[in-house]
Amino acid sequence: MVHYGGFLLAGGTAFVTDVGVFQLLHVGIALPPLIARPLSISVAMVVSWLINRSVTFAMPGPARLAEFLRFAALAWVAAALNYAVFAVVLWVWPAIWPPVAIFIASLAAMVLAYLSMRFAVFKR
Repeated sequence: MVHYGGFLLAGGTAFVTDVGVFQLLHVGIALPPLIARPLSISVAMVVSWLINRSVTFAMPGPARLAEFLRFAALAWVAAALNYAVFAVVLWVWPAIWPPVAIFIASLAAMVLAYLSMRFAVFKR
C-alpha cells in the first residue's frame, strides 16, 4: 500500500507543481500555453523523481546521475504523450481551462509513467 500511495503522492505533488508552474508562466508572465507547458513539465518531473525515489520505490543510498538520466529519458516519453494529449484537448476544446487539460493529459500518461519507473528506472 505504501508503494502505490507513494506513487499517488508523487503524481499528485507533480501535478500540483505542473499546474502551479504552468499558471505562473502562462497567466503570470503571459507565455503561450504550448510554450509554458514543457517548462512546467520539466519542473514537475524533478519533483516526481525525488518523491518516487525516496517514497514509492524507497531506493537505498544516495541518488545517482545514471538513475536520474534513466528516469528523465523515460519520463520524457510519458511527457511527450502528456503534452500531445494536452495540445489535442486545447485544440478540440479551445475554451477549456488549461489546468483541466493538464489533468486529462496527466491521466493519459500516468500508466506509462508508472510502468517505466517500476521496470526500468527504479529496479534493484
